[in-house]
Amino acid sequence: MSSSSGTRRSPWAWVPSLYFAEGIPYVLVIDVSVILYKRFGISNTDIALATSLLYVPWMIKPFWSPLVDLAKTKRVWILTLQCAMGLGLLFVSIALHLSSFFTVTLILFWLVAFASATHDIAADGFYMLGLDHHDQTAYVGVRNTFYRGAWVAGRGGIVFLAGALELRFVGDVPQAWSLAFGVAALCLIGVFLFHTRALPRPETDRRSSGLARSDVFREIRDMVSLFFRRKGIISILAFLLLFRLAEAQLVKIVSPFMLDPRERGGLGLSTEEVGIAYGTFGVIALMLGGLLGGYAASRRGLKFWLWPMVAAIHIPDVVFVYLSHAQPTSFLVINGCIALEQFGYGFGFTAYLLFMLMISQGEHATVRYAICTGFMAMGMLVPGLPSGAIQEWLGYKEFFIWIMISTIPGFIVPALVRIDPRFGRKSS
Repeated sequence: MSSSSGTRRSPWAWVPSLYFAEGIPYVLVIDVSVILYKRFGISNTDIALATSLLYVPWMIKPFWSPLVDLAKTKRVWILTLQCAMGLGLLFVSIALHLSSFFTVTLILFWLVAFASATHDIAADGFYMLGLDHHDQTAYVGVRNTFYRGAWVAGRGGIVFLAGALELRFVGDVPQAWSLAFGVAALCLIGVFLFHTRALPRPETDRRSSGLARSDVFREIRDMVSLFFRRKGIISILAFLLLFRLAEAQLVKIVSPFMLDPRERGGLGLSTEEVGIAYGTFGVIALMLGGLLGGYAASRRGLKFWLWPMVAAIHIPDVVFVYLSHAQPTSFLVINGCIALEQFGYGFGFTAYLLFMLMISQGEHATVRYAICTGFMAMGMLVPGLPSGAIQEWLGYKEFFIWIMISTIPGFIVPALVRIDPRFGRKSS
């Protein structure tokens, strides 16, 4: 259990804010950047290609994850990186006024992405050090909810603010988005200041000792090699890479689909409306699904809920087939469809998170979990790269039908992995 100065600190005092801080830079770099570049007139093909490559830091982070154990405590890493990411986002807000904004902001997003990926290593390791196995399961819904709460603040609040400022400045997109990203930077810096006092000091959060710097690469090699020698590694990797094959393509196109005019096959929503539908009501539904998923798994375990969660994450994607064909004008209907899909995703994604926690238990849990999240990022990067080109080739209607076809591997790979029936269930 977590402790501070020898006394136990409730997970509610730090888990929500820690995962809110983990989510803010991720959603801005990976998700809000899509809307940003769409509003700046970048094509869907270039948006999908450029923003998918931003997954690379999360994909390769296992290779430097041992440094988090070797250099400093995870608490020090968390605080340092939160401050650095806040400053990085502040520079993004300034760079949006440059004529070469696309290149400069991509470089800055890459730097923030590397800091964010390293922060994830420290935060996830801190989570596993501070909680026992049952609490890790019980609070997975809480961490996922507040992680998604960052999506409300980013994909909802920041996007809505940018849309409102676009109206305020009569279409001055650079000024509107610069101010919006400035607010996001100040938000992350504020969380950093809060964490300087709020984060506990678990007794087990210590830097590794007795290892020379020359041994770091050997340590990395040995840890990674041990992971890949485990039993059933092929099916494990298949699950990590293919479970979200459809989502990896869908997430890059949803915002452009909602923003594009109806004559181009989109829904013709404003920036503010996208912030409300996808970034607020959608994310709230996502959070509720995540909370329900965590609660359900803590009662009966991952194995019992695996297939309901598999169905929940994939089947609701069909709402985009309906939206692209019917192009409803009712904002209420659009919100309902988005909320349904996001609720199912939140509930179903719990299975993915718990699977990673399950196979990360044991020695070097931080590194194992980092390897898992690296493959998770790869599973989002590779399918996302061509998604914009596929959409522009097929059109929105046929693209969303392709998305439903892409869910098939997500139904196959869960049958290939072994789930510990005891994992996640409260000990009697």
